[in-house]
Amino acid sequence: MTRRIQIGVSLIEVMITIVILAILLALATPTLAQWAQNRQIRTAAEAMQNGLMLARAEAVRRNTIVRFSLVSTTQGDCALSTLGANWVVSIDDPAGKCNVAASDTVDPRIVQIRSNTEGSPNVVVNGNGATTATFNGMGLATSGAFTIDISNPAGGACRGAGNMACLRVVVSPGGQVRMCDPFAGLPADDPRRC
Repeated sequence: MTRRIQIGVSLIEVMITIVILAILLALATPTLAQWAQNRQIRTAAEAMQNGLMLARAEAVRRNTIVRFSLVSTTQGDCALSTLGANWVVSIDDPAGKCNVAASDTVDPRIVQIRSNTEGSPNVVVNGNGATTATFNGMGLATSGAFTIDISNPAGGACRGAGNMACLRVVVSPGGQVRMCDPFAGLPADDPRRC
């Protein structure tokens, strides 16, 4: 009696593997889509936080007032906007001059500029009535407290009403820049809570 040894896999084994992978992929797809939308919120919030910290550091380094401004676009026709997802760190008012290259001498003396298309095209930014945070040579926020809320309606509503992990960037009058979670359902002692 000769025994036949099977080498490789049968067609039925391949089909079962494909069906199992398809089921796992179907289960993971909504989670991956939500993760991608939440990642855009995190990317925008980190960029805003970094821009504000850069403005503060430049103010201290130059010993002069430096501003962080939310702007409507990064083109020459830009305007200050409380809902602007783009931002500019500059010495002078950047309104209408956002297309000027970074320079220490050419008005508006731009230090850095960032467009919302760099990793976070779906985010919505709300400056809560303010367009500009200014820092003096000691690193204090001369504009007072400044708050930016960041959400992503493409992914749904913020936690509490939906699944998006919306974030807030806060500048204290003392110049401290902090990112936090505005979700009221977090425990009072949670360091992520605003």
